[in-house]
Amino acid sequence: MSAGKKHTQAKATIDRMKAYPLEEALAQVKEVSYAKFDETVDVSIRLGVDPRKADQMVRGAVVLPNGLGKTVRVLVFAKGEKAAEATAAGADFVGADDLVAKIQGGWFDFDTAIATPDMMGTVGKIGKLLGPRGLMPNPKVGTVTFDVGRAVTEAKSGKIEYRVEKAGIVHAPVGKVSFDVEKLKENVVSLVDALVKAKPATSKGTYLKKVSVSSTMGPGLNIDVAALQTLVK
Repeated sequence: MSAGKKHTQAKATIDRMKAYPLEEALAQVKEVSYAKFDETVDVSIRLGVDPRKADQMVRGAVVLPNGLGKTVRVLVFAKGEKAAEATAAGADFVGADDLVAKIQGGWFDFDTAIATPDMMGTVGKIGKLLGPRGLMPNPKVGTVTFDVGRAVTEAKSGKIEYRVEKAGIVHAPVGKVSFDVEKLKENVVSLVDALVKAKPATSKGTYLKKVSVSSTMGPGLNIDVAALQTLVK
């Protein structure tokens, strides 16, 4: 059966008008998953903010309690003791000018980049290469820090960055279809909790407007936002 037919069949089992309780939605996402690989489970959250206003930009990072179910390749820009600390914490690539030159040559075989503050002048040279790929270290999400050991450990254990897009939507991965429902639920709740805590003071009206969940290839399911909010701390 073609992927198109499988998608149509999966879609037919979902009530597009219904707002599902989180656990039921996640169970359904697992059930209708048809890809031959372990799909990622993604969440889309529409926030009541205007990202064009600087004081309504929602951005940060959260460590998902159950990780992402994938190996995260961590690169660290550091020298001396901090380079040794990064290596000891399990960083995959550690260096300085050598890594900058490698990236300038078109190498991007890593998932997240961390830098010590004193390295940012050097890293700035490749900002135009890292930025569009979402790989530029940033103090707002804890990837520019002297505490490189902790940053590496968090990245390896499932730390994700979130950032509201122009339309006011945050997209984020929360695990794999192979995860059990409870683990996916804990990850979603952790993400939503972080977003609620990051609510700008200038955001008025409804903040969590719409939440949906889907797998990489599967259709989206709307989540009951009021019920979801009762799960958040």
